[in-house]
Amino acid sequence: MEIHNVSEEVIIDSVHKIFDVVKHEGNPEELCLCEQCKLDTICYTLNRIMPHYIVSNRGITRMEQDWAGKQQAEADIAALVYKGLRLVNHNLRPTALHDDTVSEDLTLTKPAFYIPTIIGRLFDGETFAPLAGVTVELRSKGEVVPMRNRNWQNPFTLVANTPGSYTFWPTPILADSIDIHRTFQYSLKIESLQYETLTHFFNIPVISSMLTTYSSVTMDRTFKLPDLYLFHPGEAEMNG
Repeated sequence: MEIHNVSEEVIIDSVHKIFDVVKHEGNPEELCLCEQCKLDTICYTLNRIMPHYIVSNRGITRMEQDWAGKQQAEADIAALVYKGLRLVNHNLRPTALHDDTVSEDLTLTKPAFYIPTIIGRLFDGETFAPLAGVTVELRSKGEVVPMRNRNWQNPFTLVANTPGSYTFWPTPILADSIDIHRTFQYSLKIESLQYETLTHFFNIPVISSMLTTYSSVTMDRTFKLPDLYLFHPGEAEMNG
């Protein structure tokens, strides 16, 4: 059984149309209309609109009739899209090129080891408060691990609006065939001017597969690390 969110189609279509209208009108506000900003606008709008799920063709027909008759809803969505577009432009992603380049997310037609997303949390070892402004670097064999695309940073700097949390999504590694079992060794190097540098080692077992199996982020394909704690210089020795 396949569950489908009709709201997603409506919003994506609305964003595409509004971006085209802005371009056609000469973009008087000089807004960035790149592919990344379009995706960010779609996400902003989707996160603020109630989803509408269907599981049958009858559901599609009913939803089409409902959406066609809700002019006010369409106007509300358009207003939300415009708001999202302007907010996205006030907070442009520093890692995106903001031109006509499409995200260079790796596409493979051969078997590969698709490393899951890696997530973890960092806390102050004395106060147990989540940290921000700390840099976390994912390494393997002494080298910085490349990420799937520009939206995933390595090194990763913890920010105030998601304190204590860091994420990585390593690029796939080619394999000779599918169903090969392999364990990848990684380390985290965590640095801050206020704390002692911490290095944490861990392994991730992966089975090689084809791209269609793990081509997007899902919560069941994450590798969660244990909570880690940073201490001010000399603090760990004082605490035994």
